Amino acid sequence: MTDTTTDKGKKSFLDETDKNPSHVMPEKLTLDSHLKFSCHPGVSCFTACCHNIKIILTPYDILILRKRLGISAHEFITEHTVPTYLEKTDMPGVMMKLTQEKNGCPFVTPEGCTVYADRPSACRYYPVGMADFHEGGSDEPEEEKFFFLVKEPHCKGFEEDKEWTIGEWRADQGVEVRDEMNKEWLRLVMRRKSFGLQATLSEAAKRMFFMASTDLDTFRKFIFESSFLETYEVDDETLKSLKEDDIELMHFSFKYLANTLFGAAGLNIRKEKIKAKVEEIKQRQDGVLLKAEQEYEELKAERKRLQDEEAAGK
Repeated sequence: MTDTTTDKGKKSFLDETDKNPSHVMPEKLTLDSHLKFSCHPGVSCFTACCHNIKIILTPYDILILRKRLGISAHEFITEHTVPTYLEKTDMPGVMMKLTQEKNGCPFVTPEGCTVYADRPSACRYYPVGMADFHEGGSDEPEEEKFFFLVKEPHCKGFEEDKEWTIGEWRADQGVEVRDEMNKEWLRLVMRRKSFGLQATLSEAAKRMFFMASTDLDTFRKFIFESSFLETYEVDDETLKSLKEDDIELMHFSFKYLANTLFGAAGLNIRKEKIKAKVEEIKQRQDGVLLKAEQEYEELKAERKRLQDEEAAGK
């Protein structure tokens, strides 16, 4: 289901996929911990968890689902999602658009999920959440991760006899791949969250984050059809992969966002651009200084004029 952050009760954006986060069990689990759980058409609540729910989609979710459907990222975003903000940030994202008649996921039927093999990350986690201290900014590496269960009253899966370890359940659900694919994006969100509400993203930064996070087709055009490559140094091998490989492009988008939003290392600006920018700043500073000097001289002249008028009137 979810991915939470700290022992202070703060939850990451993926916790919003749960209808009632208060059902988190207050017990830290490890990969070797056991749980009894199974979900299949014979369970009386089958597909109930796919209704009245907020399913936040990660960039990897969007990429896999739109490829499954054979449509562009723009078509998928327009047809199957609605905008939202990632929890406790001003970072724009998307969540699954629920069908109006049943308020459920558009890909669920009474027989089950029609995109099960490519279902979103949030659906794979349930009912095992993961707390990640590293992404939450903790300095306690020995306690970076633990797991927990989410038990909702309607869920009868816990009454099944199937027993797993947490590690076996996660492997069965394909969670490890999603963890790896979502890791850098989650770190961007957590980094933004750590700044709190006293800092805000510019509208341009929000648009860039949304574009790079949801629409890789447009992000690719941004790289190859704008002045991007005139500004940044990108080697030929990387450029080739960015043209052909959507996964590499997605990871590059995370690197770009980390660099532009938070000043993280990873992208180098061309030396001539840096030189031109330095010269631009110098000229701007010189202009400001010149203006200040002119204003100072004008104030001195005005003061002298007033003094001369006062002396003449005596």
